[in-house]
Amino acid sequence: MKKYEAVFILDPRKVDDEGKAFADQFEKLINGWGGKMIENVAMGRKTFAREIKKRKAGYYFDFVFEVEQAKEATLRDEFRLDERVLRFLSIVYDRPEHVRSKLAIPEPATTAPAGPAADAE
Repeated sequence: MKKYEAVFILDPRKVDDEGKAFADQFEKLINGWGGKMIENVAMGRKTFAREIKKRKAGYYFDFVFEVEQAKEATLRDEFRLDERVLRFLSIVYDRPEHVRSKLAIPEPATTAPAGPAADAE
């Protein structure tokens, strides 16, 4: 199986609940094909610099998943016709494992406790 990343822009007029149902449907589809969902990031509503299909904003979603190569091609064909999707891009994911996505929730920073020993230096 190959690892892929897909970014979807959804039409706000065609989706309810800010696209959460779409994200659940996408995850069920990947799992149904024997794939594995690695990361699912809802990036929220963003305003476009230029209109897309007469829309000024859309809901962005970023998915990282593993699936067979033939199924990824089927995925592109299926969502090309979906009226909820304004734009999407699917690419082979080749980010190193130790590099986190900038969209992911940041890990809590660990800081050394400030005390008298730190002030003495």
